[in-house]
Amino acid sequence: MSDKVYSVLILCTGNSARSIMAEALFNILGKGRFRAYSAGSHPAGKVNPFAAERCAAFGYDTSNLRSKSWDEFASPEAPQMDFVITVCDQAAGETCPFWPGTPLTAHWGFEDPAAFVGSDEAKRHEFDKVFRQIMNRVMQFVNLPLHMLDHAAIHREMRAIGERAPEIANGQH
Repeated sequence: MSDKVYSVLILCTGNSARSIMAEALFNILGKGRFRAYSAGSHPAGKVNPFAAERCAAFGYDTSNLRSKSWDEFASPEAPQMDFVITVCDQAAGETCPFWPGTPLTAHWGFEDPAAFVGSDEAKRHEFDKVFRQIMNRVMQFVNLPLHMLDHAAIHREMRAIGERAPEIANGQH
């Protein structure tokens, strides 16, 4: 098994909910094999409190979570990414900056729980649902034998994970 630590950047428009939760999940479920970051094309400037609550409940230290621009990761001084994953349809359709290195890219779309309107209890339910969907896809990816796969095979797997319906992949029919 390889000792390589893979860097992954998760992108969304606002970088306040889905990408934040994915960052936390990659960092926890990756068990040291992944170093995840998140960013947005038009960052909201703050982390959604329900997203932070979900991350904290999963055991993630939320003290360093912040909503940030993807420009931070396009500079020559930025960490070089192995993987870039968009988690919202809007960010997937935008023209991304040039990422240093040659990261593999994929789109894993999820509904925006921050756009859900309802009581706090209903919002928590929506965030829980999307958190589980993200967790399912992250688990599929971090469990791949990346050290045994070539770039083309990894890219195919990344895209296939994103093409599966989140509800079906979660066992919810």
